[in-house]
Amino acid sequence: MRILIIITAVFLLSFSLKQDQDFFKKFIAKAIDQTKQSVRYDPAYVQIKYPGGDVATNTGVCTDLVIRAYRGVGIDLQKEVHEDMVKRFSDYPKLWKLKKPDTNIDHRRVPNLMTYFGHMGAKLKVSDKPEDYKPGDLVTWNLQNKNVVSGITHIGVIIDQKSADGKRCMVAHNIGGGNVIEDILFSYTIIGHYRYKK
Repeated sequence: MRILIIITAVFLLSFSLKQDQDFFKKFIAKAIDQTKQSVRYDPAYVQIKYPGGDVATNTGVCTDLVIRAYRGVGIDLQKEVHEDMVKRFSDYPKLWKLKKPDTNIDHRRVPNLMTYFGHMGAKLKVSDKPEDYKPGDLVTWNLQNKNVVSGITHIGVIIDQKSADGKRCMVAHNIGGGNVIEDILFSYTIIGHYRYKK
Protein backbone atom coordinates (compact mmCIF):
# COMPACT_ATOMS: atom_id res chain seq x y z
CA MET A 1 0.00 0.00 0.00
CA ARG A 2 2.80 2.38 0.94
CA ILE A 3 4.61 1.71 -2.37
CA LEU A 4 1.38 2.42 -4.26
CA ILE A 5 1.04 5.79 -2.50
CA ILE A 6 4.66 6.69 -3.34
CA ILE A 7 4.21 5.65 -7.00
CA THR A 8 1.01 7.69 -7.23
CA ALA A 9 2.70 10.74 -5.64
CA VAL A 10 5.66 10.50 -8.06
CA PHE A 11 3.29 10.16 -11.02
CA LEU A 12 1.25 13.19 -9.93
CA LEU A 13 4.41 15.25 -9.38
CA SER A 14 5.75 14.27 -12.82
CA PHE A 15 2.40 15.13 -14.42
CA SER A 16 2.34 18.52 -12.67
CA LEU A 17 5.93 19.32 -13.75
CA LYS A 18 5.09 18.37 -17.34
CA GLN A 19 2.06 20.68 -17.28
CA ASP A 20 4.23 23.53 -15.94
CA GLN A 21 6.82 22.93 -18.66
CA ASP A 22 4.14 22.92 -21.35
CA PHE A 23 2.59 26.12 -19.98
CA PHE A 24 5.87 28.05 -19.86
CA LYS A 25 6.88 26.78 -23.31
CA LYS A 26 3.64 28.20 -24.73
CA PHE A 27 4.03 31.42 -22.73
CA ILE A 28 7.58 31.95 -24.03
CA ALA A 29 6.39 31.32 -27.59
CA LYS A 30 3.64 33.93 -27.15
CA ALA A 31 6.16 36.45 -25.78
CA ILE A 32 8.47 35.82 -28.76
CA ASP A 33 5.47 36.18 -31.11
CA GLN A 34 4.93 39.65 -29.66
CA THR A 35 8.42 40.67 -30.84
CA LYS A 36 7.36 39.84 -34.41
CA GLN A 37 4.55 42.42 -34.25
CA SER A 38 5.12 46.02 -35.28
CA VAL A 39 4.35 47.99 -32.12
CA ARG A 40 4.89 51.71 -31.57
CA TYR A 41 5.69 52.60 -27.97
CA ASP A 42 2.77 54.64 -26.67
CA PRO A 43 2.18 55.12 -22.92
CA ALA A 44 -1.02 57.16 -23.34
CA TYR A 45 -3.99 56.49 -21.05
CA VAL A 46 -6.67 54.82 -23.17
CA GLN A 47 -10.17 53.67 -22.22
CA ILE A 48 -10.54 49.98 -23.03
CA LYS A 49 -13.28 47.41 -22.54
CA TYR A 50 -13.30 45.09 -19.55
CA PRO A 51 -12.53 42.22 -19.37
CA GLY A 52 -10.32 41.34 -22.34
CA GLY A 53 -9.58 44.96 -23.21
CA ASP A 54 -6.49 46.07 -25.09
CA VAL A 55 -5.04 49.20 -26.60
CA ALA A 56 -4.62 49.27 -30.40
CA THR A 57 -2.52 46.24 -31.37
CA ASN A 58 0.09 48.41 -33.12
CA THR A 59 0.74 50.37 -29.91
CA GLY A 60 1.84 49.44 -26.42
CA VAL A 61 4.38 49.60 -23.63
CA CYS A 62 6.46 46.99 -21.79
CA THR A 63 3.49 45.72 -19.79
CA ASP A 64 1.40 45.22 -22.94
CA LEU A 65 3.88 42.65 -24.27
CA VAL A 66 3.49 40.71 -21.00
CA ILE A 67 -0.31 41.12 -20.94
CA ARG A 68 -0.67 39.92 -24.54
CA ALA A 69 1.66 36.96 -24.00
CA TYR A 70 -0.40 35.86 -20.99
CA ARG A 71 -3.65 36.31 -22.92
CA GLY A 72 -2.18 33.92 -25.48
CA VAL A 73 -2.12 31.22 -22.79
CA GLY A 74 -5.55 32.02 -21.38
CA ILE A 75 -4.73 34.44 -18.54
CA ASP A 76 -6.30 37.92 -18.61
CA LEU A 77 -4.13 40.09 -16.36
CA GLN A 78 -6.57 42.97 -16.76
CA LYS A 79 -9.25 40.89 -15.03
CA GLU A 80 -6.91 39.17 -12.56
CA VAL A 81 -5.25 42.40 -11.38
CA HIS A 82 -8.57 44.22 -11.14
CA GLU A 83 -10.18 41.49 -9.04
CA ASP A 84 -7.17 41.43 -6.72
CA MET A 85 -7.17 45.24 -6.44
CA VAL A 86 -10.85 45.25 -5.52
CA LYS A 87 -10.06 42.87 -2.62
CA ARG A 88 -6.74 44.38 -1.52
CA PHE A 89 -6.63 47.91 -2.88
CA SER A 90 -4.68 49.20 0.14
CA ASP A 91 -1.77 46.85 -0.70
CA TYR A 92 -1.18 48.46 -4.09
CA PRO A 93 1.23 51.39 -4.68
CA LYS A 94 -0.18 54.88 -4.17
CA LEU A 95 2.05 56.38 -6.88
CA TRP A 96 -0.90 57.61 -8.96
CA LYS A 97 -3.13 58.83 -6.08
CA LEU A 98 -6.02 56.64 -7.19
CA LYS A 99 -9.02 56.36 -4.89
CA LYS A 100 -10.29 53.12 -6.50
CA PRO A 101 -9.21 50.57 -9.14
CA ASP A 102 -9.23 51.55 -12.81
CA THR A 103 -9.64 48.68 -15.30
CA ASN A 104 -8.23 50.85 -18.11
CA ILE A 105 -4.73 51.20 -16.69
CA ASP A 106 -4.05 49.30 -13.45
CA HIS A 107 -2.73 46.14 -15.12
CA ARG A 108 -0.55 48.25 -17.45
CA ARG A 109 1.58 49.60 -14.58
CA VAL A 110 4.70 47.67 -13.56
CA PRO A 111 4.45 48.30 -9.78
CA ASN A 112 0.86 46.99 -9.82
CA LEU A 113 1.93 43.83 -11.65
CA MET A 114 4.71 43.35 -9.10
CA THR A 115 2.19 43.59 -6.26
CA TYR A 116 -0.21 41.21 -7.99
CA PHE A 117 2.48 38.60 -8.72
CA GLY A 118 3.60 38.86 -5.09
CA HIS A 119 0.04 38.24 -3.91
CA MET A 120 -0.12 35.16 -6.15
CA GLY A 121 2.98 33.63 -4.55
CA ALA A 122 4.99 34.07 -7.77
CA LYS A 123 7.84 36.10 -6.27
CA LEU A 124 11.36 34.68 -6.60
CA LYS A 125 14.68 35.94 -5.27
CA VAL A 126 16.54 38.72 -7.04
CA SER A 127 20.17 37.81 -7.63
CA ASP A 128 23.16 38.63 -9.80
CA LYS A 129 23.47 35.03 -11.00
CA PRO A 130 22.28 34.44 -14.58
CA GLU A 131 21.37 30.83 -13.82
CA ASP A 132 18.68 31.98 -11.35
CA TYR A 133 16.64 33.46 -14.21
CA LYS A 134 14.82 30.74 -16.13
CA PRO A 135 12.85 30.92 -19.40
CA GLY A 136 9.28 31.96 -18.60
CA ASP A 137 10.32 34.14 -15.65
CA LEU A 138 9.37 37.81 -15.45
CA VAL A 139 11.90 40.44 -14.44
CA THR A 140 11.24 44.04 -13.41
CA TRP A 141 13.84 46.80 -13.38
CA ASN A 142 14.27 50.35 -12.20
CA LEU A 143 15.72 52.10 -15.26
CA GLN A 144 17.19 54.85 -13.07
CA ASN A 145 19.25 52.16 -11.31
CA LYS A 146 17.62 52.74 -7.94
CA ASN A 147 16.48 49.86 -5.81
CA VAL A 148 12.92 51.19 -5.45
CA VAL A 149 9.51 50.39 -6.96
CA SER A 150 8.95 53.90 -8.24
CA GLY A 151 10.38 56.18 -10.88
CA ILE A 152 10.89 54.62 -14.30
CA THR A 153 10.12 50.91 -14.04
CA HIS A 154 10.21 48.20 -16.70
CA ILE A 155 9.19 44.56 -17.18
CA GLY A 156 10.24 41.79 -19.58
CA VAL A 157 9.93 38.06 -20.17
CA ILE A 158 12.97 35.78 -19.93
CA ILE A 159 12.99 33.56 -23.04
CA ASP A 160 14.77 30.36 -24.10
CA GLN A 161 17.40 32.04 -26.28
CA LYS A 162 20.91 32.74 -24.98
CA SER A 163 23.08 35.84 -25.19
CA ALA A 164 25.95 35.88 -27.71
CA ASP A 165 28.40 34.68 -25.03
CA GLY A 166 25.98 31.93 -23.94
CA LYS A 167 25.93 33.14 -20.33
CA ARG A 168 22.46 34.67 -19.98
CA CYS A 169 18.94 34.16 -21.25
CA MET A 170 17.64 36.88 -23.52
CA VAL A 171 14.63 39.06 -22.72
CA ALA A 172 11.50 39.86 -24.76
CA HIS A 173 10.50 43.43 -23.89
CA ASN A 174 9.56 46.90 -25.10
CA ILE A 175 11.69 49.65 -23.65
CA GLY A 176 10.64 52.35 -26.11
CA GLY A 177 11.68 51.10 -29.53
CA GLY A 178 8.98 48.48 -29.95
CA ASN A 179 8.85 44.81 -29.00
CA VAL A 180 12.32 43.24 -29.24
CA ILE A 181 14.54 40.43 -27.95
CA GLU A 182 17.71 41.68 -26.27
CA ASP A 183 20.47 40.76 -23.83
CA ILE A 184 19.44 43.22 -21.10
CA LEU A 185 19.05 41.08 -17.98
CA PHE A 186 21.71 42.94 -15.99
CA SER A 187 21.64 46.25 -17.85
CA TYR A 188 19.55 47.93 -15.13
CA THR A 189 18.82 47.42 -11.44
CA ILE A 190 16.55 44.40 -11.00
CA ILE A 191 13.76 45.12 -8.52
CA GLY A 192 11.59 42.04 -9.06
CA HIS A 193 11.72 38.43 -10.24
CA TYR A 194 8.59 36.30 -10.72
CA ARG A 195 7.37 33.02 -12.17
CA TYR A 196 3.63 33.16 -12.66
CA LYS A 197 1.20 30.47 -13.72
CA LYS A 198 -2.41 30.53 -12.58
